[in-house]
Amino acid sequence: MPKIASKAKRLRIYIGESDHWQRRSLYHAIVEKAKELDMAGATVFRGLMGYGANSRIHTASIVDLSSDLPILVEIIDSEEYIAKLLPYLDEMLAEGLITIDDIEVIKYGRKPPKR
Repeated sequence: MPKIASKAKRLRIYIGESDHWQRRSLYHAIVEKAKELDMAGATVFRGLMGYGANSRIHTASIVDLSSDLPILVEIIDSEEYIAKLLPYLDEMLAEGLITIDDIEVIKYGRKPPKR
């Protein structure tokens, strides 16, 4: 199986499930903008529990049934493409946290078909 190793950046955007931008969920708007900018891909994770700057705990427990669970949007791409997205995030985020890490990517390709 062919594989390619390279350097990249990992962008993580920590927001809340109830965060919105232009009447739609913020995480959905971020993923759509990443797609529009032709970024390599984006993944949205929904947290079971967490808290942020306001120190209010958000949980998926039946007792506490929160409608504002933690959301993590993760995008891995080149430094150039991450930089293209940042000005849009400045507009979109009223509150939240963004982290950017240097990472090494090992990408596996599909096996060639057997003859």
